[in-house]
Amino acid sequence: MMKKILPVLLSISLLVVLFSPIALAITTAAPENCTLKYDLTSVDSHCIKDKPVSIADYGMCCLLNTIYNVTNWIFVILVGIVMIFVIMGAFILVTAAGSPEKVTSGRNYVLYAAIGLIVAFLAKAVPGIVKIIVGVV
Repeated sequence: MMKKILPVLLSISLLVVLFSPIALAITTAAPENCTLKYDLTSVDSHCIKDKPVSIADYGMCCLLNTIYNVTNWIFVILVGIVMIFVIMGAFILVTAAGSPEKVTSGRNYVLYAAIGLIVAFLAKAVPGIVKIIVGVV
């Protein structure tokens, strides 16, 4: 019985997590302006840092500002996870006592941390890629 309940609960929780932003977007009204936290004058001469920008007039500025915010949070979270993996891998390597399985496990943790760091740096490149795709640069 428990083997059937756990996948169902996980599936339901995944669906709730995936569809809650949509439900929230439907219930809230669109904001009338956004304040830019990044200097986006390459996009438009009106996209100046710390200046309120009307969404109706400068939607691209607000979109890129949001992409910058999201990718910065992703970067911070991934770097935190990388640090945890490096510490775990180092701890396993130090406490391996010559056991080949533990040494391999510790090296894998450090390898996965390096791959995670590469992904984190790619997250920082997403706004530039979006600018190129949209044709802003």
